[in-house]
Amino acid sequence: MRALNIAATGMLAQQRNVEVVSNNLANMNTTGFLRRRTEFQDLLYQNLRRGGSTSSENGEVVPTGVQIGLGVKLAGVYRIHAQGNLTTTDNPFDLAIQGKGFFQVGMPDGTTAYTRDGTFQLNADGQIVTHDGRLVQPAIAVPVDAVDVTINQSGEVLAKIDGQVELQNVGQIQLAVFPNEAGLEAIGGNLLRETVGSGAPVIGQPQALGFGSLQQGFLETSNVNAVEEITNLISAQRAYEMNSKVIQAADEMLATVGNVR
Repeated sequence: MRALNIAATGMLAQQRNVEVVSNNLANMNTTGFLRRRTEFQDLLYQNLRRGGSTSSENGEVVPTGVQIGLGVKLAGVYRIHAQGNLTTTDNPFDLAIQGKGFFQVGMPDGTTAYTRDGTFQLNADGQIVTHDGRLVQPAIAVPVDAVDVTINQSGEVLAKIDGQVELQNVGQIQLAVFPNEAGLEAIGGNLLRETVGSGAPVIGQPQALGFGSLQQGFLETSNVNAVEEITNLISAQRAYEMNSKVIQAADEMLATVGNVR
C-alpha cells in the first residue's frame, strides 16, 4: 500500500511548511526580518510500464506507460529579499537601507556578518555598534564632544563639534551586496553569513551603482505580510488534513483486505 508512505511524505512536507509560516509570523515585528518561502519537489517515480517500450513481437509501442509517484520532499526554504516598510524613530543612529545592500558587523571570531537591521547605538568608546555591542564595519568613532551627528544618504557620518561651525567627517558607512542574496546563511540575531552559494560580497558606498541609500532616523520593518501568511497557514493545514485522510483511507482498505475470508 504505497498510499501510506506517499501521504506520510505529504504530511511531513506540510509540517515543514507550517514551521516556516509560523517563523514568519513570529518575526512580524522583527526589524529587517526577511520572510521565508517553502518550495517542494516530487520524489522518484516507479515505472510499472515504461512508455515508449514495445508491447509485442510486432513492435507496437506503448504510448504513455505507467508511472507511480512516491511522494513529495522539501526542496528548499527561500528568503524573500523584498523591501520592508520604513518606520521613523527618535534615534539618530537608527539607519534603514532603501534598496539593495547589507550592513557589515564584526563578529567575535574575526569574521564579518551581514544584516538589514540598522538598530545602532554608541558604546563607551563612542563607536557605532549593534544592540549586541558588535562593531559596525568599518569601525566609526564619534568624538565625545560631538553635540549632533548626521548620517547622509551616502553613508558619510558627520559630527557637529561643540564650538565649530563646519561638520567633521568621522567615517564612512559601507554596504555589502552579494551575487546570490538567497544563499546567505542565517545565524540568528538578525545576522547572515557568507556562504559558497551566496558568493563573495561586493563592498561599496550607499547610493553607488547597485547599492541602496541610507535613511537616518528610520528602521526597516519586517517584510512579512500577515494576510498572506495566514492564507498560507490555512492552505498548509488543509493539505495536512487531506494527507491524513489518505492514510486513514489506506488503513481502512488494508483492514478490508485483512478481513477477507
